[in-house]
Amino acid sequence: MSTTLNIRKTTPEEVGTLLELFEEARHIMRADGNLQQWTSGYPSEELIRQEIEAGNSYVCTDKEGNVVGTFAFIVGEDPTYRIIYEGEWLENVSTYGTIHRLAGKRDGHGVAAACINWCYQQVPNLRADTHRDNRILQHILTKHGFRYCGIIHLLNGDERLAYQKI
Repeated sequence: MSTTLNIRKTTPEEVGTLLELFEEARHIMRADGNLQQWTSGYPSEELIRQEIEAGNSYVCTDKEGNVVGTFAFIVGEDPTYRIIYEGEWLENVSTYGTIHRLAGKRDGHGVAAACINWCYQQVPNLRADTHRDNRILQHILTKHGFRYCGIIHLLNGDERLAYQKI
């Protein structure tokens, strides 16, 4: 595995690759005791295609061009972040970018760091959220300078732990 990863927009031809990455991520989460996140076929092929079309889906590639990770990055207000419970955002005025659906190959070392660093270069005000049982992502976010801010609720009402890096 190369230590240098590149970030680029996902192409429509890579939907199958992303579905495989998300399946591998589900296995990693289940092995770590996170049994509730990304269930019932989430994220769906339809959502992946919508994010690619909107220009919000990205892949991490190694020096050979192999896709080793993926994430969605959206700049602008996320409606699920309007109300935060049991805390507050570190900064709630400036434009922010939100990282969603970060996933990498089991041996994809450096995917999270490459994603976070790239996103921070685009917008130095980042937000992310994760399931309470996703200890892996909670550790990654904290390690890379995110601070826990409180609880948000997804559009379907599910609770998520919210983080911000400024």
